[in-house]
Amino acid sequence: MPVPMDAFDDVRPAAECLDLLTGPVAAVIRTWSGSVPVQELRYVDTDPAIADTATLVAHHGPWLLEQSANCVVVAGKRGGESTLAACVVLSHTRVDVNGVVRRQLGARKASFAPMTQAVGDSGMEYGGITPIGLPADWPLLVDAAVADVPYALIGSGSRRGKLIVPGKALAELPGAVVLEGLGVA
Repeated sequence: MPVPMDAFDDVRPAAECLDLLTGPVAAVIRTWSGSVPVQELRYVDTDPAIADTATLVAHHGPWLLEQSANCVVVAGKRGGESTLAACVVLSHTRVDVNGVVRRQLGARKASFAPMTQAVGDSGMEYGGITPIGLPADWPLLVDAAVADVPYALIGSGSRRGKLIVPGKALAELPGAVVLEGLGVA
């Protein structure tokens, strides 16, 4: 079975590409800790024009869809308070915002966060938001299927470039909660 690294000609350790990453992402990789060595986190330079998952998969091959993950920012609301959370699901699924996410956040209502808020609060570009380097006070919800993939192709914090990260490393990010059924078909 191919892995995301097979789709790209130039795959480098992310720690060697800090200048190509947004500040929040580079800061986390610079101080990486956990059971997955930082050398297992890889960076690939990609054309920003094909950053969206469907376009990237069409360009590099449909098999890549099963090994790509999206990071979606959600706002949970309860009693006038709003909580932002990041949800990481495989790209061929969608986030169960009104079920799993709403219950996990203890929210009365949950919806996708406005783009300007997601971008402004994360310090990342729309279409490149990644779970690595998000604000520490955001809940990070990771679908169990993402945690189980050997490698996931994810955003790098900007539309240019992608990270290839073991699913296990995503499940071990600070504040991560692994949930069954977060991503639904």
